[in-house]
Amino acid sequence: MAARTARSSAKDRPSYRCTECGWTTVKWLGRCPECQAWGTVEEFGAPAVRTTAPGRVSTAALPIGQVDGRQATARSTGVDELDRVLGGGLVPGAVVLIAGEPGVGKSTLLLDVAAKAASEEHRTLYVTGEESASQVRLRADRIGAIDDHLYLAAETDLAAVLGHLDSVKPSLLILDSVQTVASPEIDGAPGGMAQVREVAGALIRASKERGMATLLVGHVTKDGAIAGPRLLEHLVDVVLSFEGDRHARLRLVRGVKNRYGATDEVGCFELHDEGITGLADPSGLFLTRRAEPVPGTCLTVTLEGRRPLVAEVQALTVDSQIPSPRRTTSGLETSRVSMMLAVLEQRGRISALGKRDIYSATVGGVKLSEPAADLAVALALASAASDTPLPKNLVAIGEVGLAGEVRRVTGVQRRLAEAARLGFTHALVPGDPGKVPSGMRVLEVADIGEALRVLPKRVPRENRRRAGSDSPAGESPVGPVQA
Repeated sequence: MAARTARSSAKDRPSYRCTECGWTTVKWLGRCPECQAWGTVEEFGAPAVRTTAPGRVSTAALPIGQVDGRQATARSTGVDELDRVLGGGLVPGAVVLIAGEPGVGKSTLLLDVAAKAASEEHRTLYVTGEESASQVRLRADRIGAIDDHLYLAAETDLAAVLGHLDSVKPSLLILDSVQTVASPEIDGAPGGMAQVREVAGALIRASKERGMATLLVGHVTKDGAIAGPRLLEHLVDVVLSFEGDRHARLRLVRGVKNRYGATDEVGCFELHDEGITGLADPSGLFLTRRAEPVPGTCLTVTLEGRRPLVAEVQALTVDSQIPSPRRTTSGLETSRVSMMLAVLEQRGRISALGKRDIYSATVGGVKLSEPAADLAVALALASAASDTPLPKNLVAIGEVGLAGEVRRVTGVQRRLAEAARLGFTHALVPGDPGKVPSGMRVLEVADIGEALRVLPKRVPRENRRRAGSDSPAGESPVGPVQA
C-alpha cells in the first residue's frame, strides 16, 4: 500500500518543461541545458489519464465467410504490364503509391493509364501539382492520351482537390505528386512530413468512402528511397517502384508492397518519343544479334520477379598501362565481378587477369544482381582473357562459390524454357536441372573447371590469319552448335 501511494504521488508530482525545445526535468532550472535558452523552463502538471469509452459501430462484425468479396474485384487499367504488377488491375478504393527518380517516365505512364482507363461509366481525374494544365495537354497530344472522360486539373491545395472529387465524381484519381499538395490547416511547407501525412490521409479516406481507386506519385531521395515519412508506405495499399536508366529505353515497374497480389511481379516498358509502351517480350533489348560469336560475351537468363529475361554479359581485357589495373563494371555488381576474377585465378588457373585492365558490362541497360549470373560473368571473363569465343546459342546459368563449385539456383526450368523459346539450343547449368525442354542440350557442370572446358581450344592468332580466318577453331564439350 505504501509503495502504491509513493508511485501515485510521484505521478502527480509537477515537472518542468522548456517551452523552446520541449526538454523536461523534475526541478526548475534558470537555463535549459538542452537548447541553452534562459528563462524558458516552466512548470506544468502531470497529464491526465484518459480512456476511450466504447462507441457505436459503423458496420456489424460478420463471419468471414459471409463477407462479400466481389467489392474487391480488380478493374483493368488498360495497360497489361501494369495490370501484371498490380495483380490484375485496380481494386475500387485501393490507393497505389508509385515512386521513381525524376525523368524516369512516371507522369507519362500515368497519363497513358488515365486515358485508357477512362470511359463513360468510369471517369478519370488527373490532378497535377508540378505542371500547368497546358503542359500536361501537350504531353497528352504527343502520346495520344486524349479522352472525353479524362478530366484534368492543376491544383496544389488539398481542399480544391477534394472539391474536384465532389464535382467530377471519378472512379480513378491520379495525383502528381503527393509532395506538391498542401493543406492550409497544417503548418509547414508542401512536401514536409506533416503535410504529406495529412494529404495522404485525406485522400485515402476519400478513396475508401467513394470506392475510388487512387494513384499517388511520390518523390524519391538521392538514395532511391521514397521521400517523406515511412508512414506513407504503411497507409497505402500498393507501393510500386519505377526504375530505369535515363540513358536506356527499358523501364521496370517493380512491386514493393501489394495487399491485393504478389510482390514478385515486374512490368517492363519501353520509353520512346511517342510515349511509353509495355513490353510483353523484352528479352530482345538485352541481346546483340551477330553472325559470328565474339570473345568475351556470354548469355544468361535472369529472373526479374517471376519473369525470365535473357541477358548478355560482355567482358574486355586489355594490357594495363598503370601499376593498379582498372576494374570497371556497368550493370553488374563490382563485388561479384571481383569474386569471379579471384575464383578464375585461383580455381580456374587463369593467371592473365591480375595484371590487365578489365571491363565488364551488360547490354541494354539491364542490371544483373542475382547470383545466377555468376557463371555467365566467369565465362565471359575467361573468354575475353583467352580471346576465344564461346559456342553460339549457349546460355550459362548458375551461382559460383569461392571454392569454385557451381551451385543450384531457383527457377532453372523456367529459365531454360525461356531460352528454348528464343532459339537457344545449349545450356550450362548446375546439377539436377529438372525437366529439360525438348530440342535443348544441357551440360551439367559441378565446378568452374568443368565449365571452362566449354571454351574451344585456342589456336594462335598468327595461325588463324595464315589459315585465312580470324575465328578460333577447336572442339568443345558442348559439341557442334548450329546457327
